[in-house]
Amino acid sequence: MGMIPRLALRISNGLIKGNLANPQRAALFGFLAVLVWFCSTPAVAEPYLAVQQGYKCVQCHINPTGGGLRNNFGLVFAENVMPMNTLPEGSPVWLGQVVQDIVRVGGDLRAEYFDFETPHQPSTNGFTLEQLRLYADITVIPNLLGIYVDEQVAPGGATNMEAYARIGSQSNWYIKAGQFYLPFGWRLQDQSSFVRQATLINMDAPDTGVEFGLEHGKWSAQLDLTNGVINQGKPTGYQVTSNVVRVESSWRVGASGSFTQSSLGDRNEFGAYAGLRTGPVAWLTEVDLIHQQSSVSGAASINSSTQGTILTGTSIPAFVEADWAFHKGNNLKLTYDYYDQQRRTPGTGEQRWSVVYELTPFPFLQFRAGLRRTDGPAQLDSENTALTFAELHAFL
Repeated sequence: MGMIPRLALRISNGLIKGNLANPQRAALFGFLAVLVWFCSTPAVAEPYLAVQQGYKCVQCHINPTGGGLRNNFGLVFAENVMPMNTLPEGSPVWLGQVVQDIVRVGGDLRAEYFDFETPHQPSTNGFTLEQLRLYADITVIPNLLGIYVDEQVAPGGATNMEAYARIGSQSNWYIKAGQFYLPFGWRLQDQSSFVRQATLINMDAPDTGVEFGLEHGKWSAQLDLTNGVINQGKPTGYQVTSNVVRVESSWRVGASGSFTQSSLGDRNEFGAYAGLRTGPVAWLTEVDLIHQQSSVSGAASINSSTQGTILTGTSIPAFVEADWAFHKGNNLKLTYDYYDQQRRTPGTGEQRWSVVYELTPFPFLQFRAGLRRTDGPAQLDSENTALTFAELHAFL
């Protein structure tokens, strides 16, 4: 039996078996929950998987722009395609549906063991719980009205990341209203990447407003009008963000733009990104151009929601990544990041090399281990660091 028929059969069987009231499914949920106590960084889909398979984000996720709760196809993909070993024949199928096709739930738990080295300072290391996120989607009217929630419940107190109403069909057109992540470039698993930190658009920094989206054939496009991430806590200002991407079976190209009006100084961002599959290797790249006008005080400031630095002038972050799926359930990720913080000022460039090995031994569980080396201006110890980490990620 081919892969697509097997996936379709799994989905049909899952729909017939029902919901969490099924004791076997409830046992599976509890078993997976006990397994997860490790990993790192926010819950993000790995875009290299979409490039390898030729998928759009909406193919596997409830959120049309990717990340968070997975749909039926995404969960069956996680059960059958991603892992090195699939579940035994006859095992319960987790499809996240707790009330037939009306209520769907899911979650991600991540933690890590890390060792962080900075020149002229003692290294820091230890275990840390990064997050536990719970997702829920309620279909009020099929293909017309839904409500989506992404809540981080640990560590610390509960923090809402996404909460929006969705009007329209995810496979055609839709409108979001509420709090959500902005569409710009690649939605990377590594939120510390320069392209995600410098743009201030990442999955640590949702914004509030409205999004208009279009899914038409091989095209995806979004237009957002929001308060603006750097305007949080201020009564005025706005941000307009746009994104368009063309998806083919072995490649894709996209372009993003954003304009923010703010008392900290207006901000323009432009980005171009692309993906290419060459055999077992998926390539991703992105280059952004950011221009930040001077603020009222004329000084750089820190945005607490993104942990990024708002720098006056023009900066260019970029990255390229290669993901080698050398065996089913095994992936080797090589990444190079570059950040020219002040384009007209010599000696402000920063670069980072990463090598990460990812093992998915069976469905819904992944181990990751890697090394990241950052090299920046010699006089700044904080930009010349080395991070070694071991992670474990479980998801439903």
